[in-house]
Amino acid sequence: MSRPTPPIYKTRNWPAYNPALKRRGSLTIWFDPAMTWKAAPTGK
Repeated sequence: MSRPTPPIYKTRNWPAYNPALKRRGSLTIWFDPAMTWKAAPTGK
């Protein structure tokens, strides 16, 4: 027997969704100084 497909949620009201995310709480992003990102040159 196959598993049921999980529901897919699509945000349709972005002007209301963004302020709701801000009211929900804080978003903390941590940056590790030891981490380096070495991207390949694209020529742009």
